[in-house]
Amino acid sequence: MPFSSFMRSALYEPGLGYYVNGLHKFGEAGDFITAPEIGTLFAEALAGSLTPLANELGPDWTLLELGPGSGALAAALLPALPRPPARYLLLEPSAMLREVQHERLSQLPAELVGRIEWIDAPPEQPFDGVIVANEIIDALPVERFRVVAPITETVPRRLAVDWVNDRFTWTDIDPDPRLATAIDALQARLPAPLAPDYESELCVDLPDWMKTVTAPLARGLALFIDYGYPAAEYYHPERNAGTLVCHYRHRAHFDPFVWPGLTDLSAFVDFSAAARAGQDAGLDLAGFTTQAGFVLESGVGDRLAVLENDRERMQLATELKRLVLPGEMGEKFKLLALTRDIPQPPFFNGFDQSGRL
Repeated sequence: MPFSSFMRSALYEPGLGYYVNGLHKFGEAGDFITAPEIGTLFAEALAGSLTPLANELGPDWTLLELGPGSGALAAALLPALPRPPARYLLLEPSAMLREVQHERLSQLPAELVGRIEWIDAPPEQPFDGVIVANEIIDALPVERFRVVAPITETVPRRLAVDWVNDRFTWTDIDPDPRLATAIDALQARLPAPLAPDYESELCVDLPDWMKTVTAPLARGLALFIDYGYPAAEYYHPERNAGTLVCHYRHRAHFDPFVWPGLTDLSAFVDFSAAARAGQDAGLDLAGFTTQAGFVLESGVGDRLAVLENDRERMQLATELKRLVLPGEMGEKFKLLALTRDIPQPPFFNGFDQSGRL
């Protein structure tokens, strides 16, 4: 089967897939930690940045969070917003994760809890507001491919999954027309053709997914936060094994066939492709930056200077370091801002790396 089919089943097969099998995924007791679970600083940075936009959109604005995970972002973001949204929509198809989120968010003040709604799919009715997707695109199933070099030309092969001697293993097959076209288009955009034996991945479903999730946004912002690179860095000649990575109990490994359904599978995000998909869906590219740039530009780190309690100051400094240091999350994670029918919000002044896309 194509690797994209294997990845989809390993992550989302009802009752068996990683995100739907009822096991704990997030935080210290799970397999990985996202920025909102480190503490509240990331949500506070986001709240401060969204406030001018919320004021412009008016009291009836909506915030849609895609794949809210443990509910950590919503739990910290809602209280931090001076003007909270009239509706905070959580797009979460997993019943298990909904229970986790409901338990966490039920601790908020009743006035905020009343604004929360769970939905199974993007709303049909258009809204003015914000879409936030934190570590979502990396979990979209990807196609794996290899460039090979016959005598006359360089052609791609589709990396697929086979069952040999009672275990999953890699094999390669001819790419279908959709993947072949996508690889040709990718090669045309890169500074130089990919070399023979180069392996990597493509998310061919990204344009359709982007169009679907942003279709309800009549006016406002779509913000995508994830680990990844612009295309020229993603497909750099030295990154010739791709970016597919697996996580189990906070340890990264690179064999997707180990413990399927118990291991998180993901691929880094090609942010150039994500920006292009957003533009094709009718949005404007408003900005692109690193997580370090975003957090530091927000000014939340200034709290360190006014804290008198040494323990609180140390905790905050540790949290800030994990968010911004290059060896932690600071350079690995990026933010892509796409807008529809709104002027450039003030906080996008720090989103100054769009030229890299």
